[in-house]
Amino acid sequence: MRSPLQAPGESTVLPEVRLILIGERWAGKSVSGNTILREERFECGRTRTSQTEVRQAEAEGRRLVVVDAPGWSRSLSLTEIPEGDKRRFKLNASRCSPGPHAFLLVVPVDSAFSAESRRTVEEHMKLLGERVWRHTVVLFTCGDFLGGKTIEQHIESEGDSLQWLTKRCRNRYHVFNNKDRTDYGQVTRLLRKVDEVAWDNGGKCYQVDEQTLSAIQEKQREVAERAGERRRRSEEQRRQIKRLIPEDRKTLPELRVVLLGSRTVGKTSVGNSILGCKEQEDGIRTARSVARRGFVGKTEITVVDTPGWWKGFSALDTPGATREEVIRSQFLCPPGPHVFLLAIDADASFNANHLDAVTSHVELLGEDVWERTIVVFTRGDWLGTHTAEEYIEGEGEALRSLVDRCGNRYHVVNNKNADDGTQIAELLEKITECVAVNGWDYFAPDYKVFQTIQERRSSVVEAAQTRQSQVVAKRKFLRDNSKELPELSVVLLGQKTFGKSATGNTLLRKEVFAPSENESCQVEKGEVARRLVTVIDTPGWRRNPSDCTKERDQEIVRGLSLNPSGVHAVLLVVPLDLTFRDAQRAALQEHLDLFGAGVWKHALVLFTYGDNLADESVEEHIERGHAALRWLIDKCENRYHVMNNAKKADAGQAVELFEKIEEMVAGNGGRLFRPDIDDARRRIEENFGRRQLKLVLKQRLKEEYMKRELELMKGFRKTLVQLQEVAKGSLTGPKSKLLPKSLGSKRKDGKEKEDILYSKIDQEIEKLDKLIEVKLSTLLQSSMDIFLPDLKGESPASSPALLPERENPTSLFDNVLGWLSTLQIGRNFDNQMTLNFSETSGYRSVVPYELDSELEEQS
Repeated sequence: MRSPLQAPGESTVLPEVRLILIGERWAGKSVSGNTILREERFECGRTRTSQTEVRQAEAEGRRLVVVDAPGWSRSLSLTEIPEGDKRRFKLNASRCSPGPHAFLLVVPVDSAFSAESRRTVEEHMKLLGERVWRHTVVLFTCGDFLGGKTIEQHIESEGDSLQWLTKRCRNRYHVFNNKDRTDYGQVTRLLRKVDEVAWDNGGKCYQVDEQTLSAIQEKQREVAERAGERRRRSEEQRRQIKRLIPEDRKTLPELRVVLLGSRTVGKTSVGNSILGCKEQEDGIRTARSVARRGFVGKTEITVVDTPGWWKGFSALDTPGATREEVIRSQFLCPPGPHVFLLAIDADASFNANHLDAVTSHVELLGEDVWERTIVVFTRGDWLGTHTAEEYIEGEGEALRSLVDRCGNRYHVVNNKNADDGTQIAELLEKITECVAVNGWDYFAPDYKVFQTIQERRSSVVEAAQTRQSQVVAKRKFLRDNSKELPELSVVLLGQKTFGKSATGNTLLRKEVFAPSENESCQVEKGEVARRLVTVIDTPGWRRNPSDCTKERDQEIVRGLSLNPSGVHAVLLVVPLDLTFRDAQRAALQEHLDLFGAGVWKHALVLFTYGDNLADESVEEHIERGHAALRWLIDKCENRYHVMNNAKKADAGQAVELFEKIEEMVAGNGGRLFRPDIDDARRRIEENFGRRQLKLVLKQRLKEEYMKRELELMKGFRKTLVQLQEVAKGSLTGPKSKLLPKSLGSKRKDGKEKEDILYSKIDQEIEKLDKLIEVKLSTLLQSSMDIFLPDLKGESPASSPALLPERENPTSLFDNVLGWLSTLQIGRNFDNQMTLNFSETSGYRSVVPYELDSELEEQS
């Protein structure tokens, strides 16, 4: 560890050592801080460090300053970390002025340091900048777990992720055995290594630059100010409501509550806390809406728990069964719920995607639901000393708008402190206040919706039974002609994150494929159920087609050639926990078409996330799902199978899949599938050319739209200037008709109204000038983007390799754009470009109407 610049025997002993402990939760940071300080200065045990703490001590003739930072969650990526947590993490270095000599990155040796752990560390360190690695030492805890093994042997045995971490820290690492607190030598050796870190950095400590520090502190001041204002508004709002509640209604005889929220957010825990249930949860996902009843004091409470949706995914991506259960929840507590509790986890970020997901799911119950909704922040222990208001204001506009939409009604629940009855008592008070504001009435559900759901369920069950009987009959026929194969080879195809690699591990009953990391094909073999099974895992394609690359498609094609004799089955991986829609169908079909029509004879749909079905059959999922899914199943001639990768020990699901493959092979006359690779590569080139053409066309259409929009804005500005001149009396004759009659009749009523008119027009002209300037700049950049050269120095629009030979691309564009010029272009409520509108939006005579209304009010 000694610097190569350091002379033999030379050492630098820091009189003051400043250290910051960072790492994931429960890694042993606080107890390591106590070991360094040689006394119990940081609280340890089950209590999580929720805020940064600083402790000091004298040891070995040095002054030690140790900062214990809150641990991060291993499962959270940088985009999922709350904004307030990110700001506070950056400020940790300022807690030991002028800055730390070293960051001690705490890693326990008694648990695996996985690829996910590496990603989480890497993303947190990005918050501190590249230079932080020069000041970082890996501090391994739980040293007693090593036994007779050295730490170097542990690093080598753990694999690439841990080796990457130690190399990133320039092989600076140390081991603590916090169970042996009397071994002061381990602290002495650590401090010597910190001395060497300081020497390597020229005696300089890590410091937050003043500009960053100032910006974060200013942001925190703004957040604190807005949080205080929100709290005052909430308290005043509650005071006013409480005055309206009679004494005899402060405790209601009955309350009916529906719980809403995304998966794993803690909805069920909130329901248990309300009902006073203390039994341990089984960890099984809520798949059906279910009502439970109990008494809290004299109040009979019905709590309806609902299935959660995937965080950040809109209702369109949620399977139909889950959507139906959310809608059905309102009918499980007749005559209707008094309030909806929307659970949001306070230990994670909340952005625009999360807002869209929440809004689209909650409004399945109707837009009026917001008037009876209270936001309940779960995992309140994560907030520590920080308030809910600081979290709301610190996260940004998305969370603020959600809370405002709920009438500024919110509450924090710490489910780890279930014995604290005050938090539930206060929640019930807020529920009562919400009921009072709504006239003591309940949310009346539309029973026609319930009837529609029931009718749809009946038709789904009927169709599912028909499909199932067809599958059973076909399998019975094929089984009589099939035989158990001594060898099986399969290839896994599907979108990224759909569960391909995890399924490969389940099939082979060993961890050989790294989830979400396969950028190239991987072949693994194993003996399973008396068969030698070969599994080929291919890179998954991206959700957005524009993110697909030629190289990735070529690698996918290569995967089907890795078994020389061919493959018995092409397994198309589709998750059961997300809706399979037209976009997914198009991506899958595009990739399957690379191999020719014959591939479908060897294709089988492999459903992952089988635990999502609960008590629903896979056939019901198919019939209830999007038409795109039924198209896929029919295309594969009713060949499908369900895998639950959470039950890796269940060998039966793999055996049944192998039997279905053997039946398919029998139906194909024993033939294996081996595509024409040259033909597939030719199709890739064609696809890539079409994709590039679409991108260029899209850009040209966008440019044309922007030109039309700019013309409209300039025309409207000209009209406003003319209107201004008419108003000032500078124009006479026919042009005066531009002035609305209502304005012309009022000009003589006084200078005050004229000033309002002039001011209003000036403001609108100024706004338009700014908008026109922005549009011109954007249009110029857009025009340049079209002709940006590719890596070969050719413009995509002019590269002959990317365009069809039979048509001139320029004339094609001109024809399309000529046709577009005859259409009206506008935007819909989603701000998307639309055609064939009778009027273009946003540039009608709005200003004169507003001015006229304002003048009317003042007259």
